[in-house]
Amino acid sequence: MLWGDIWFFLVFIRHRNYYEQPLDKDKQYIFVGNHISYLDAPLLVKTIRRPIRALGRIELSNMPVFGFIYRRVVVIVDRSNAEHRAKSVRNLKSVIKKGVSIIVMPEGTFNMGPEPLKNFYDGAFRVAIETQTAIKPFLLLDAYDRLHYRNLFTLTPGKSRSVFLNEISVEGLTLADVHFLRQKVYDTMDAKLREYKASWIK
Repeated sequence: MLWGDIWFFLVFIRHRNYYEQPLDKDKQYIFVGNHISYLDAPLLVKTIRRPIRALGRIELSNMPVFGFIYRRVVVIVDRSNAEHRAKSVRNLKSVIKKGVSIIVMPEGTFNMGPEPLKNFYDGAFRVAIETQTAIKPFLLLDAYDRLHYRNLFTLTPGKSRSVFLNEISVEGLTLADVHFLRQKVYDTMDAKLREYKASWIK
């Protein structure tokens, strides 16, 4: 968090969190967010101000400087490898059992289309049900404008907002409800991105 605070100050990005429903400081969550920019990863330490572990793409571990930090704070997944995906899910469940919240970007990679979101993978929702851990969706509204996914050299100063949505309970759900839960979270985030007029939506 200290690293994130210093870096955002130096690049003149002013970040603020907004809450449609407050976080329970004593509660464990699976945080689920949208993925639109290389800035998303460093934004997580400005957004989630508590001990967390994130599920992150293996490609980002090779980034200069940031990759060094990244490899030490995330559960890395190679989505092209089924065995590696399964291992990452086991690792996430292990983290939750230790009482630590986790973050998953269920789109898996950048949303490069005109819609609010790409299709979601099942992993986060399967873990939520198996561990009976509530889902807390959040939106990164300005990362696309601060740093475009097509070019690492498009970093621009300005505002940055994260919005926490209402908690989604998984109480009583079984693995047969994974697709239902995934769609419920998707529809909630899709509607809110439209409501907040996310800039990449055409």
